[in-house]
Amino acid sequence: MRVIPALAVPVWRTLPWRTLGAAGAAGLLTAGLSRLPGTEPDSRLALGLLRGAALAGALGLAFLLDDPARDGTTTVPTGRAARTALRVALVAPVAALWWAAALLLVPGAHRPPAGAVTLEAGTACALALAAATVAVRHSDDPRPGRPAATAVLVTALLAPLLLPSRWALFTGPEDPRWAAAHDRWAWLLAGAVTVGVASLGEPLGHPFRRTADQPT
Repeated sequence: MRVIPALAVPVWRTLPWRTLGAAGAAGLLTAGLSRLPGTEPDSRLALGLLRGAALAGALGLAFLLDDPARDGTTTVPTGRAARTALRVALVAPVAALWWAAALLLVPGAHRPPAGAVTLEAGTACALALAAATVAVRHSDDPRPGRPAATAVLVTALLAPLLLPSRWALFTGPEDPRWAAAHDRWAWLLAGAVTVGVASLGEPLGHPFRRTADQPT
């Protein structure tokens, strides 16, 4: 724990800020479409735009663990779990401010319940991070962002089509299933966090793990 502050600046510099910035800009532009001149205010449109913004942010976060120098950091004394947690901790305040800005871009009269839509956005981001940690855990790819983002995007596109009506996630505030849907969002969030935390250890093919398993 004492070396974590010393790692903050180097880790900050290695974060994929271009990718995160591009995804964040796309998300804000999406949310801001509700304020374009000539756009007819509509609550369903506002909800759809915020969900699109949340998806853009989640796709950006899927690249958070990309590290071209991954092979060179396998021998550092700080474990991968601590370095991954530090990456998430450094980005979390920026992501929170970004999401607040996205919410404020939607006209207040047509903005969906902020708590519920924030739960959806947080779950999408947690799923993206979980996918990235799983990719790091089970492969040697220094850039797990692309497969993680692909998995999140495919899931987001197919879920409304494949989920039965009684398990619907993408409902509107006027839908009687709204509250039950967000109970399911909460369970998804808990599952994503659990999977992500469980995958924070060193990759399964880590050379030190193989050495430790061998008899001395």
